[in-house]
Parts: sequence; structure tokens; C-alpha cells
Amino acid sequence: MKLTCRSEYALLALVYLARRRDEEYISVQTIAAAQQIPSKFLEQILLTLKLAKYLNSSKGKKGGFRLAKSPDRISLAEITRLFDGALAPTESVSKYFYVPTPIEKERGLLALFKEVRDYIAAKMENTTLADVCSSSPDNETVELQTMTL
Repeated sequence: MKLTCRSEYALLALVYLARRRDEEYISVQTIAAAQQIPSKFLEQILLTLKLAKYLNSSKGKKGGFRLAKSPDRISLAEITRLFDGALAPTESVSKYFYVPTPIEKERGLLALFKEVRDYIAAKMENTTLADVCSSSPDNETVELQTMTL
């Protein structure tokens, strides 16, 4: 599984909205500036989330977007699947997006990738926006570190 920019930006926007659940509608420009997301790209992402019933929107001067569901009812897996499809590392072990692939010829690899799929799916299905919001304070800056392999 590899997250695309669309799913990463969707998750960032949703976390931002979840942290501001008590506020009125929040404009695309406000979300885009706060999360450093190109606003035109964000508009497309928010429309997808609205059509999938994760967001409500309002037009006009005080218009914008807000969550349609409680943050504890939106899992990371749902959003990732909406934008990226399978959580599995290869489509031949996907529960929802199965497609045969050459890796199926080797049972040992297939078993390993099923374990990876199960771990990722369980972790993401059991992690909600509320969990993410409670695990780090608002506007916390994350310092990226270089990993050596």
C-alpha cells in the first residue's frame, strides 16, 4: 500500500476539520492555507468527500465544509480506500479489490503479503480521525527524520 497525494491531503483536511468540529463551515482557502494543500486540488478532494457523505457543505460568504459524521465514526481505512483503493501491498491479496498477479505463483510470498495486508487493514480500520486528533495537539509540527536502512 502506498498513499497518494489525494489520500494524504484528504486525511489532512479531515483532521483539520475534526479539530474544529464546533466551528461553523470552514472555507477551502482556510483549510488549504492551514494544511499547505493547493486549493484547486483540495476542492476536488473535498467534493469527493462530500459525495461520499463524509462532509457537508454550505455556499455563500460564510460557506465551506464541515464533517458530516463524528470523527470517531470515520476510519483511516475508509478514506484511504475511497481515494487509493486496496490497502493490500499487492492486488492478489486484497479482500475488496482482488486481481490476479504473478506473485500468486509463490505461496510463501502470498502468505507474507496477506499478513502485511491484515496488519495494515486492522490498524487503519481501528484508527479514527478522533484517535489521530487525540494523539497529537492542534498544529503540532512533526519533524521529519532520515531513516537509514
